[in-house]
Amino acid sequence: MSKVYTTEELIKILANERQACLTGKRLKLEVTVSGNPVIDQFIRTDGLQKFTAYQDFQAAIHTYQRENQVSGIVWRQITVKGKTLHYPEVDPELISLSSDLEIIKARKNSILEFWHEVTVGMDLYLSFNNNKQHQKIYQYDVKRIAQTTEWASLWKWENSNFLEMILQLGWGNPEAARYKRGRPQSGSEQIHAVNPGNHPIG
Repeated sequence: MSKVYTTEELIKILANERQACLTGKRLKLEVTVSGNPVIDQFIRTDGLQKFTAYQDFQAAIHTYQRENQVSGIVWRQITVKGKTLHYPEVDPELISLSSDLEIIKARKNSILEFWHEVTVGMDLYLSFNNNKQHQKIYQYDVKRIAQTTEWASLWKWENSNFLEMILQLGWGNPEAARYKRGRPQSGSEQIHAVNPGNHPIG
């Protein structure tokens, strides 16, 4: 029986392939920009060829995940204001299996509790327009959004004089929710917490 690659190994394989594509070692040569040979001869296609080569490889890895039931989950650790949380997240380069969705759904409440603890007294903003704009909201808005979503994830931006906590509340598949291309079956809302007087940057 052949060896089945682990989640961590697939992440490394994808990172190496992405680097090979970015440096031009992998190209999908048959890619054209417009489909019109007269126009395409005047347009540089190397960037598109690199991107498409990586997308094809990534799709093959996703098929491998499904066929071999290799999880897309990685375990993260976040520490804020002296409090630490370990939580599962689907790696951005991989897909989630149905068993992965059950795991992240089961951890939603612990992520929400941690977020509420570390954001006490902070201003809250809901992002919209692909995170280009933010609208101030309140804790009751967060609770309302949380009730209509299935899973949660966290990020933080922090330096010596700034802290921003981002809570992603989502539904459906995380990989489809990430770039809002899966709506309405998959999607997410991002809530930003910043110290009073600051504005979100993430």
